[in-house]
Amino acid sequence: MLRTGFKKWVLAASLAMTGVAAAGGAHAQAATSPATAATAAPTGLRPADSNQGTSGGALQKADAAPAAPALAMDGAPALNATASAPGVGQPLDGVMHIQPQVTKNGLRAHWFHDRILFPLITFISVLVLVLLVVVMVRFRAARNPVPSRTSHNTAIEVAWTLIPVLILVAIAVPSIGLLQAQFKPAPAGAVTLKAIGNQWFWSYQYPDHGGIEITANMLKEGNQVAPGERARSAADGPRLLATDNRVVLPVGVPIRLITTANDVIHSWAVPAFWIKLDAIPGRLNETSFTIDKPGLYFGQCSELCGARHAFMPIAVEAVTPEQFAAWVRAKGGTMPAPGKASDAVIPQPGADNSAAVMDEAAVANAMTGPTENGTDTPTTSPQGATGNPGGVGEAGR
Repeated sequence: MLRTGFKKWVLAASLAMTGVAAAGGAHAQAATSPATAATAAPTGLRPADSNQGTSGGALQKADAAPAAPALAMDGAPALNATASAPGVGQPLDGVMHIQPQVTKNGLRAHWFHDRILFPLITFISVLVLVLLVVVMVRFRAARNPVPSRTSHNTAIEVAWTLIPVLILVAIAVPSIGLLQAQFKPAPAGAVTLKAIGNQWFWSYQYPDHGGIEITANMLKEGNQVAPGERARSAADGPRLLATDNRVVLPVGVPIRLITTANDVIHSWAVPAFWIKLDAIPGRLNETSFTIDKPGLYFGQCSELCGARHAFMPIAVEAVTPEQFAAWVRAKGGTMPAPGKASDAVIPQPGADNSAAVMDEAAVANAMTGPTENGTDTPTTSPQGATGNPGGVGEAGR
């Protein structure tokens, strides 16, 4: 009895001391000065939003609304992915259809799919299903114990020859026209965009606008970033599609797209533009398109290129020509003369006049002296970057 009573007194005293300590700690925390509070939580950081999937109260940079600095980078308008029209420029859950198209070739291809290909596919599928049912019911062994010995039927043979030919013609005529339109050379005054695939990120050059260069990496989720590093928000775009730097292109102006790669084959694809162009090392592929509507459009690398193939998103801001010119000036570039044909030198990676080869030659010249004909190799690239920070990519991740 005495020992039990002593235990009760000790337990009560412990509980009382714990309560006093807790109250004292709460009072001390409430009385903490602003300077102390600033020390406890780094300045400019805040807990990540719940919609970013952050666990453990991770901290990220506190930005003004919208919370993604990339939405208004260097003079580009603040395009918010959540404010875009539903289903335009990005995929939607549960939707099994082609994205709304914003280029003339895309609209033409969409019409081709809905008015010619889909009806033909439906007709052929239904016809084959009906024929299979008829054969299984009418010509089964129970109804035909003695098989027919018919070997020729002129009408059927003519039909199954002509009908496929007509189907192929119906597909080929609009298909060839669409293919021709997709690879029609860009007119004078087009904006040249060179997209370079890397393992595993995209880099871009604007050779007609003062050699602007940017690098685009995928934005990580809130639970994948280090403290102080910006994570993807809903305003940046969907998961696996948002980038830290976006390509900016003008609306209503022809775009001359040139693709290449530095390592393996990649593919630059944006569904809303009806564009999928392979990026091949040592080769320049080219196509052209014109964006009809301003907005934010997403795509991905569509060629299996290695372990992080799924982490090479593409984000394009389509803006008015005036906004595009302001962005070019903010990036340190220059606008070409209106209607002037592109005269920029666009070397292939590994070519004799590419930037990497010229740099190697410059180092060799510096070590061994001038070349035999007395001319030095240029030490600067014709497409050198301006002072715009673009990042170095995630080559090792």
